[in-house]
Amino acid sequence: MKALGERLREERLRRNETQQVFASRIGVSIPTYYKMENGDPRVQIGQWAVALDILDHAGDLDFLLAPTEDLFAKYDQSQSPRRQRASRKENK
Repeated sequence: MKALGERLREERLRRNETQQVFASRIGVSIPTYYKMENGDPRVQIGQWAVALDILDHAGDLDFLLAPTEDLFAKYDQSQSPRRQRASRKENK
């Protein structure tokens, strides 16, 4: 969380915005924004999502929340026989 807060601060400074301006853009108070920059884990994820959206990094949440891939399960699934259904008979 600390590293994420540091990256947030770097992005804000790169855009040359004050904490007050950026906090108002994401809709949080200055103390809450200060907590975000310091990596406080009590900040709600929704506030982080808004900040990432403003910074054009909303897609990063998909990466964080992506399901892990179990290669053993994937292999087992590829080795199991596939069920096939009979084709429908047409009654004419």
